Amino acid sequence: MEPGAVRIAVDLLGGDEAPAVVVDGALRALTADPDLRLLLVGPAPVAGEVIGALPPADRDRVSVRPLWGHVGMADPPQRGGRSDTTVRGAALAVAEGAADALVSAGATGAIVTAAVLSLGRWPGIRRPALVATIPAIAGPVALLDVGGSLEARPVTLAGHALLGAAYAGIVHDVARPRVGLLSVGTETGKGDRVRRTTDPMLADLKLGGDAHYVGLVEGYDISSGERADVVVTDGFTGNTLLKGIEGAYAMAGGPPPGGAAPRAAALLGVAGTVVVCHGGATGDDIASGLALAANLHRINAITRIATALADLIEVTT
Repeated sequence: MEPGAVRIAVDLLGGDEAPAVVVDGALRALTADPDLRLLLVGPAPVAGEVIGALPPADRDRVSVRPLWGHVGMADPPQRGGRSDTTVRGAALAVAEGAADALVSAGATGAIVTAAVLSLGRWPGIRRPALVATIPAIAGPVALLDVGGSLEARPVTLAGHALLGAAYAGIVHDVARPRVGLLSVGTETGKGDRVRRTTDPMLADLKLGGDAHYVGLVEGYDISSGERADVVVTDGFTGNTLLKGIEGAYAMAGGPPPGGAAPRAAALLGVAGTVVVCHGGATGDDIASGLALAANLHRINAITRIATALADLIEVTT
């Protein structure tokens, strides 16, 4: 490949409106990024729609891995482990070196299952986390977990803090990431038992570099960005909050000026670049997720984050 080119495996059948919106998003992304190469994983006739819509000179930028297996949004996560499904086929393409990243708008549990089985976890990470960028007023805020794992345990939240601090430093280019723990108040002792246990744990945790823990934060701190660059929570709360924020921005006419952020999340804790789009993604959202995956690969984000955390992760999350 020429310098700057990125190969992304795309799950053609992932998402509520797939494959139509995935085809739309793929075409938008190819138009926007001339160095983008796509490996379309799914039915050959669907992939042919993308290829046929491109100018003849661009058609060699798209290749196809024919697969027909589909993981429905309501299917159990374990189905993502089947090698005949499009999401597992896309993950295997990354594992085999045929692609640099994976993008899917399918069921989150199935994507995580496919990624873990195909790529493996980082040492010390049992529960990978999804990190989303929130376009806050004072600057981007990394919110995690937003659905990678729904269970809330102090040791898991501590792992999220490490992942989030590294992500903010490397991807958002924050010199001294401030990490906060989402709760119902900022005073010590606020929150449920998990949050009360996690708070002192994070206060004593080495987050790497110049990252530091600022204590408990509340929901409005996420949209303001004044107190924290990273907000840590469990996947159930984070996913619910993320959709609430998206809805509020939609009602308000959009995010803050200059605050556009991808409607997609990066999966941290697996040995490869994986981006998860919203299940109800539009073509624009798919294109945004492809742009995020391309950027993560170009800045070598996943390897850099793993390297930064290699000596810090001592907990099993």
